[in-house]
Amino acid sequence: MEYTHRYCAHPPSEVAAELERHIDIHRQAYNYTRYEYEDLPDDTDTIGSAYKHHKRLKPWKDEFPVFGEVHSKALQRTVTRFYDNLSNLKDRKDAGYNVGWLKWKAPREFQSMTYSQSGFELKNTSGQTATLWLSKIGDIPLTYHRDIPDEAVIKEVTVKHEPTGEWFVSFALDVDEEHLPEKQPVDELEAVDCVGVDLGILNYIHTSDGLSVEKLEIEAEYERLRKAQRTLSRREQGRENWEKQRKRVASIKRRIRRKVLDFQHKLSTWLVTEYDAVFVEDLDVKRMLEGSQNAQNKQDAAWRQFIQLLEYKADLHGCHVRQVNPENTTKMCSECGVKTDKPLWVREHSCPSCGFELDRDWNAALNVLERGLRKLGLGQSEVQRLLETGAAVEQTHRESVSASSVVEAGSPTREQGSPDLKEAAVAAE
Repeated sequence: MEYTHRYCAHPPSEVAAELERHIDIHRQAYNYTRYEYEDLPDDTDTIGSAYKHHKRLKPWKDEFPVFGEVHSKALQRTVTRFYDNLSNLKDRKDAGYNVGWLKWKAPREFQSMTYSQSGFELKNTSGQTATLWLSKIGDIPLTYHRDIPDEAVIKEVTVKHEPTGEWFVSFALDVDEEHLPEKQPVDELEAVDCVGVDLGILNYIHTSDGLSVEKLEIEAEYERLRKAQRTLSRREQGRENWEKQRKRVASIKRRIRRKVLDFQHKLSTWLVTEYDAVFVEDLDVKRMLEGSQNAQNKQDAAWRQFIQLLEYKADLHGCHVRQVNPENTTKMCSECGVKTDKPLWVREHSCPSCGFELDRDWNAALNVLERGLRKLGLGQSEVQRLLETGAAVEQTHRESVSASSVVEAGSPTREQGSPDLKEAAVAAE
């Protein structure tokens, strides 16, 4: 499997200047790839795919010697980057998005480059700092806050210059499946080791075993952002004060992104390490953002990003993660299956058929759990067995955890003396 480690870089001023120069050359290569894709005849055998277009690089260097000043593999990766963007554009169009055409990249819009396969070396990794050597550039000190696993192979290295002025380096890692932990066999799963997760607005998540985690409060950060943006709008673009304020706005945006991502990392890591199987709704975030007055809240929740974190961490920690159809998970009674319409402001589920009452989001999480077990391929009797043993937790025992406690402790922490829900389920069996 493939995943990424990201580190803060601290290039000396002369190395930083060389990095900026190389990135700008790659920007020109990207734009020239776009130009040739549009303007060269359709019957040219070097246009139409990244592999074919790589054949154009030698004539490029003969005509424009500046392209020979950057590493050859990195230059190939820039051409591939154009075709990757082209493919992504087609995928979005096929998915129903209204898309245009790939734009010419201005300097501020192109701030990264990637070394693929060769031209880089990670050195001096024994302490809290390390050094990345890049061909034709030199050594770049890194804050090495976590080790790269011995079994991981570095496939690519990407250097990015953030709008705040900071530098970051990302390593694309590849680990063979034989080095990954084995997942619990499906037919050996226990009820207390499976969880359904309902994604919400009032609470960030609600689990099928009765634990809810409140949403992350970042309204104060957004207020700072609004003030900073108003100040930026009054500055004269291109002047020194405008540039300082632009970096201040970028810094606040970065802080918001980091807070959300840090919260999601800790919560997703807790889920895949606490449970053998995690089931979550496959939400159509695009449609939800377009059709609701809660679009800002839903965008802040970054559900799709959270699901992606769950999926890639599942392989690293030996956990099953499945997305299930979210249709009617809130309306359907988890006890008898009868659907009941309820407006958003109604927070309790009360079934008119069987009389079952439960928190609205908890009821949805139980439905997610059932659908997830079925998606794993379990039969009717096996699903029923797991649901019945899982339902041994007293239905009135609901616990709420603040987002700040997740951020501070690294996982949802319960108040002292409060029983662990999984232990309660085992004791009740």
